[in-house]
Amino acid sequence: MKTPQARSGERLPVGLHMSLRSDVPPFIVMDVMEAAAAREAQGHKVIHMEVGQPGTPAPRAALDAVKRALDRETLGYTVALGLPDLRARIAGHYRQRYGVDVAPERVVVTTGSSAGFVLAFLALFDAGAKVALPSPGYPCYRHILTALGQVPVLLGTDAASRWMPTARQIEQAATREGVSGLVIASPANPTGTMLEGNRLAEIVEACRHHKIWLVSDEIYHGLTYGLPEETALARTSGAIVVNSFSKYFSMTGWRVGWLVVPQELVRPVERLAQNLYISPPTVAQVAAIGAFDGLDELEANKRVYAENRALLLGELPKAGLERIVPADGAFYLYVDVGDFTSDSVAFTKEMLDETGVAATPGVDFDAGRGSRYVRFCYAGTTADMAEAARRLAGWGRLTTRG
Repeated sequence: MKTPQARSGERLPVGLHMSLRSDVPPFIVMDVMEAAAAREAQGHKVIHMEVGQPGTPAPRAALDAVKRALDRETLGYTVALGLPDLRARIAGHYRQRYGVDVAPERVVVTTGSSAGFVLAFLALFDAGAKVALPSPGYPCYRHILTALGQVPVLLGTDAASRWMPTARQIEQAATREGVSGLVIASPANPTGTMLEGNRLAEIVEACRHHKIWLVSDEIYHGLTYGLPEETALARTSGAIVVNSFSKYFSMTGWRVGWLVVPQELVRPVERLAQNLYISPPTVAQVAAIGAFDGLDELEANKRVYAENRALLLGELPKAGLERIVPADGAFYLYVDVGDFTSDSVAFTKEMLDETGVAATPGVDFDAGRGSRYVRFCYAGTTADMAEAARRLAGWGRLTTRG
């Protein structure tokens, strides 16, 4: 194993090595974000379509709640599972939005959805356990599993499956690979596609039959542009649901999310949370409680995303980017650029350097086929999306095939 070298050039002392657990691939979108920031520092205008975050701030009601708390509270530790008031508001959200009853005791507040995945994977899977994941898919699923000593098993999706895993694939993964878990996301990142109710029911049944833990990533719920999304909890109380205030609630940097777990998992997850995190950030939890009073503002944000989506679906084909995966929800377009490149990393670097449009290479989400895909995030302003389309339409690279 090579001795890692620090950025300063200073090497580790002889005989010291980093763990194999740390040898996970980078989250490439963060590297693109860094390159975009460097270009901005040189005085260039960059259109940010790389990072999956809203261009809007937290809702006013969330900010007002924090201001009140800063004046009267110490904002010390909370209990590991989160503020009781926030857990109750999240439980109420499931009644109001989905008509599903969830006991507040089953809600676990987490430091973003990222901590939620760590807690869920630790609570559910031993080292060496195999967990099925759709491909393309959010890269941190497999990177977290790998760092925890677990084994990701990729389920390839494509246009024929509407970029979602099938119950048949899950059954095969259970019998051939011995998977003990499945992670799905609907709407999905990077494709924006969704599971319709019947397919979700089939997947739930396959998991039940083969005794597979179902982890449902619902972080993009609230951001759909046709049929409404459905929570896995409407189909089974045995699912582990992961969600966050980052996307629909426009609170990425606040780092607050949640899990809904079966009652039997509450105490195991609580013990892990106590030891790993103590508690989620108190100020972020206060903001999250307030965010539920800002739904009108959040729905206005969603209308902007819908306008951006329609604009890009109309304009990108004019620029030569015609092969776009169906975008049911979230705020992404996953575009096949195989007519122009077989190296999406180099392609997006050229795009940033020559047009100032930052986007994410598909290899972040699919190490193989992603070399011919690019993900565009349309959560910015409509003016920026129009400017991005204009710049791409004038980019000479898109007139050169192959």
